[in-house]
Amino acid sequence: MQLPPEVQEYFPYGRPRPHQDEFITTVNKAVNNHQSVLIEGSNGLGKTISALSAVLPVAMKKNLKILYVARTHRQHDRVIEELRAIYKQHPITGISIRGRNEMCLNVFASKGSSDSRSLMEVCEMLKAKGRCPYYTNVQNRSWEYTQMQQEVARRPYMGSEILRSCKKKQLCAYELVKGAITEAQVIALSYLYVFDPMIRTAFLKNLETELSKIILVVDEAHNLPETAIDISSSQLTSFVMKTAEIEAEKYNYRDIEQFIHYFRNEIETLTDKIHKEEIIQTSHIKNIIEKSGIQKPKDFFEHIHEAGLAIRKAMLAEGKNPRSYVNSMGEYLQKWIETIEDSSYINVASRYFTKEGNKTAKLEIVALDPSKITEPVFSATYANVVMSGTLQPLEAYARITKMPQNTVQFIAPSPFPKEHVFSAVCLGVTTSMEKRTPKMYQTLISCINAVVNSTPTNTGIFAASFQVLNALLSEGLEQQLLKPLFYEQSGMTSKANEKLVQDFKACGDKGGAVFLGVQGGRTSEGVDFPGNQMNSVLVVGVPYAEPTPRVRAQIDYYETRFPGRGREYGYILPAMKKATQAAGRPIRTLDDKGAIVFLDYRFDSAYCKSFIPSWITNGMKSLPDKQGVLADEVRTFFSS
Repeated sequence: MQLPPEVQEYFPYGRPRPHQDEFITTVNKAVNNHQSVLIEGSNGLGKTISALSAVLPVAMKKNLKILYVARTHRQHDRVIEELRAIYKQHPITGISIRGRNEMCLNVFASKGSSDSRSLMEVCEMLKAKGRCPYYTNVQNRSWEYTQMQQEVARRPYMGSEILRSCKKKQLCAYELVKGAITEAQVIALSYLYVFDPMIRTAFLKNLETELSKIILVVDEAHNLPETAIDISSSQLTSFVMKTAEIEAEKYNYRDIEQFIHYFRNEIETLTDKIHKEEIIQTSHIKNIIEKSGIQKPKDFFEHIHEAGLAIRKAMLAEGKNPRSYVNSMGEYLQKWIETIEDSSYINVASRYFTKEGNKTAKLEIVALDPSKITEPVFSATYANVVMSGTLQPLEAYARITKMPQNTVQFIAPSPFPKEHVFSAVCLGVTTSMEKRTPKMYQTLISCINAVVNSTPTNTGIFAASFQVLNALLSEGLEQQLLKPLFYEQSGMTSKANEKLVQDFKACGDKGGAVFLGVQGGRTSEGVDFPGNQMNSVLVVGVPYAEPTPRVRAQIDYYETRFPGRGREYGYILPAMKKATQAAGRPIRTLDDKGAIVFLDYRFDSAYCKSFIPSWITNGMKSLPDKQGVLADEVRTFFSS
């Protein structure tokens, strides 16, 4: 298949990879027809440049902007790298945006804000009061600022490059980016800028455009439903309530102080009887509010919110960081009022212990329907390109996120030579709860050793949960391995995890090592291991979620929306997405050769296989529980 002539002008690499032309042509045709496209393409296909070269001709013809959303900074920077390749043959402008917290050079503002929303509010307050030197410099040194803005508007720029330049010149990086995006044809940014309603409103205002004039590209789209749920949900902890009570007393809001004191005591009494978590009926919270003497909850909660805003202004005037817990509590209670009649939300109360071992409580408004966040965006844009390496079944994804009815669905064939991928399921092992015995873990360790010792260099292991990971360690995995072991720990900081991964990767050229992590973790989904950084991967167990009340509620909700599909959409699909993401870690480029071994007989069922990409299941072997078979298969694969 030949690339459309208009695409050839933007595709910078001469001849496309195998099946890349099909991907590009499908996207280009759909977007030209004013349609969205839901498309799965495996690693190594070159999805970033494919999407860009397919949509750029349409965007230029129709005077549209392209928003390319992805999770990580590395993915955002990859967009700019590809735009620079295009720029060599066709002038194009683009910019990658870091989160507001990272773009902000004002330590006073960024350190005191818990999230991008609160930082946005603090930022506006500081600017209004003339309290931010970086913003003041923008106004006082307007010529220098304008010169930088014009330079950024000339060619593709990374957010990190802009941040470094602004830091050197003591200018507000966020303001510079805000001014430059109006001229950028492509903007790479995080999901929140587009899908969080409050952040989107402010962003589109700065962009000086509307969704109908935007082509939206969603990369790693398998993450979007979970992100949408997080955006819609909210929580209120005992710590926030206690601090809000003290704050209300300090600023002389006696009525708010008394209400919070009563409400906190009632919630702590309620959670004291809870083992882990329970769904709380709306009527229960209504009763608590009524007993507090509040006659008009909606008005009173608005009063709390307004008091919080007043407290923030007062704190700023005192030279303190304007972070108000009264404001946070007001926002939560207003959200509760808004969602009490909506069956797509539940209230969850939980009891847990802090790192210091203190018992504490938490209330949550848990969203169950990601389409409440995704549908308003997908229905308003000019077109959407929603893509990932793990989206099957496409119809399920389209229904869950409420993509437009005329969305084109396409699975691009894998570009990998069949002889570069070995995949197998071991039939004699499992991590199903009733079979997690010391004997089973020893069998799992034996299978792990068979693969590790038959792999030229590095091996990755991704367990179904930290419980399984820790059980492997306690049963002697590290002592039985002949190669160094690097393993994730629950609660590990991002920086510590990055160092761990970096040290493991370095062993690829030093005889090899073993990495042990969890499916659904930051390493199993956010890190690539090309070449000798990971030759083989073991997926240990199916990562089904613990059947908590909220998981059961999710299943029940989907069952009402999609009769007969509740368990599949709410329980099976999320687990299989995690497993397949982990399985794809060693195969990242067309030159990679990788062995993928599933250590759980449940992966052998036709039902489970239907959720795994065909480039993995094609030729997948079912290996009997017989000593030596697994080691022979892996050794033969790497020696051929």
